Amino acid sequence: MRMAARLELMGQDKYAGTTRLSGKRRVWTGKVVLDRKALSAPHGWRKGRRVFVNSMSDLFHDAVPLDFIQDVFAVMRETPRHIYQILTKRADRLLELSPSLEWSKNIWMGVSVENEDVLWRVDRLRETGAQTKFLSCEPLLGPLSALNPDGIDWVIAGGESGPGARPMDAIWVREIRDICLDKEVAFHFKQWGGPVKSKTGRVLDGRTWDDMPSPARVEANL
Repeated sequence: MRMAARLELMGQDKYAGTTRLSGKRRVWTGKVVLDRKALSAPHGWRKGRRVFVNSMSDLFHDAVPLDFIQDVFAVMRETPRHIYQILTKRADRLLELSPSLEWSKNIWMGVSVENEDVLWRVDRLRETGAQTKFLSCEPLLGPLSALNPDGIDWVIAGGESGPGARPMDAIWVREIRDICLDKEVAFHFKQWGGPVKSKTGRVLDGRTWDDMPSPARVEANL
C-alpha cells in the first residue's frame, strides 16, 4: 500500500483514487483499476524473465472480471519465454474460475498462507489446473504445524517488514523448512523482516535458502 500511495502522489494516473489518508497512514479505498495497456508489455521483452503478476494487487479480486483474467492468461500463453508467478489470497475464486482458464506450463500459481487459519487455501490451490503451484508464507504470522505440501512445488517464507511489523518466531520458519525438506519441496527463505529488514537479513541456521522448483519436478506436473 505504501508503494501505491507513493505512485499516486507522484501523479501516475492508474493509481489515482486508489488510496486515502486514514490518520497518519494511507489505506486502500477499494478502487480496482484494470490496466489493459500493460498487457502488451511482455511481448516486447525479448529475453525471458520471471514476472510477478499484479505485484501490488490480486488478479482474483472479485472486482476483476473473468474476461480480463482470461486476457492476462492469453498473454502469458503467448509469451512462453517468460515465467509468470501469480499470488492470491482469494483461493475460493481462483478455484471457481480455474476451469475457465487455460493453464500453460509457464504460469506458476500461488496462494498466501500467513497462519493456520488459512491453510484451507492450500487445498483450493491443489484442485486448480495450475501445473506449478507455490505457497507464500509471508508475512508469516503464526505456526503452520499442520502444513501439508503434497502437490506443492515451492514454499516461500518470510517475516513482515516496515513500521509496526509483527514479529516472526524462528521456530515457525524452521518447522516449515523441515516439512519441505522431508517432502522434497523447494524452500525459499526470503527475510526475517522487522522495522528495518536490512538489519535482520535472511540467513537461517548459518545459510541462505534459495531453492526453486527443479525443472524435473516442473516437467513431472505437465
